[in-house]
Amino acid sequence: MTSEVVYAPAEPAARRHLIAISDLDRAGIERLLTTAQSFESVVEREVKKVPTLRGRTVVSIFFESSTRTASSFELAAKRLSADTMSVKAVGSSVDKGESLKDTIQTLSAYGPDVVVIRHANIGAAQLTTRYTTAHVVNAGDGKHQHPTQCLLDLYTIREAVGRLDGVNVAIVGDVLHSRVARSNIQGFAAVGANVLLVGPPTLIPRGIEKTGVRVSSDIRDIRDADVVYVLRMQRERMAEGANFVPTLREYAQRWGVTRDRVTPTQIVMHPGPMNRGVEISADLADAAQSRILRQVQAGLVVRMAVLYDLVSRPYVDTPDYAAAAAEVAAR
Repeated sequence: MTSEVVYAPAEPAARRHLIAISDLDRAGIERLLTTAQSFESVVEREVKKVPTLRGRTVVSIFFESSTRTASSFELAAKRLSADTMSVKAVGSSVDKGESLKDTIQTLSAYGPDVVVIRHANIGAAQLTTRYTTAHVVNAGDGKHQHPTQCLLDLYTIREAVGRLDGVNVAIVGDVLHSRVARSNIQGFAAVGANVLLVGPPTLIPRGIEKTGVRVSSDIRDIRDADVVYVLRMQRERMAEGANFVPTLREYAQRWGVTRDRVTPTQIVMHPGPMNRGVEISADLADAAQSRILRQVQAGLVVRMAVLYDLVSRPYVDTPDYAAAAAEVAAR
């Protein structure tokens, strides 16, 4: 009897991944935010490209729908002069029943330097690291983690508020099913921010207070926050027939974030896509205090920084890494 040969090469010592925001300590987070800021000059100039990753290949595999994350990763790679290949589950061999393992092994045969993956199953990104020699970036796995969203949110908050230490953030809505919330709770704590979770008790994970966050079911408590971070109702992750709230109309009435529930000085954020009129009112989404479109812009430079950081390992170990990144951006 012959056994199946599994292509799972040994983990090279220098190969790094970004699977969860907890893969980064505070210094790592700050390094990526600084690098992202240096890439702002690239996206603002007439020729929006640097040769940093010329000759490198970035493969994006999205098993779930995406607009912001998929487009910004592809554009980030192109801004760094990398070759790109994008694969969607629809129209690929996944439609024919191909497993995640076989898909990863097939694409890894092309020798990519980075694999960016989004998948509905928790742990899919971690599993991917077993079947490729590329660096792996988790672009969202189920309701588990979305680390680059956390990084772009931190970037946006630091720019808007001027600091991260001691910033009060109220995360409002469907925390239970949100990978963004899980990453942000960890990432915000790592940089010294204070987090309040607000929403219906049915949509707040049990025992979440053990992570150091505060919890409230009263929407009025968001008034003390510097940043109000609104989450979408993740209906696609809710079991069929489960009633976490009576109706979306009642949810909007009790927990929807509207202009009369925030102060003019508060920053309002949302990871998108938005359900206008449900978790956030349309006028607030478009108000001057909204940073929703700025989050989208930040996503590009942050993902450029992540790709650069993973592939350019020698620079990470230099004392003046920020200067090295700035020099690259100036090319």
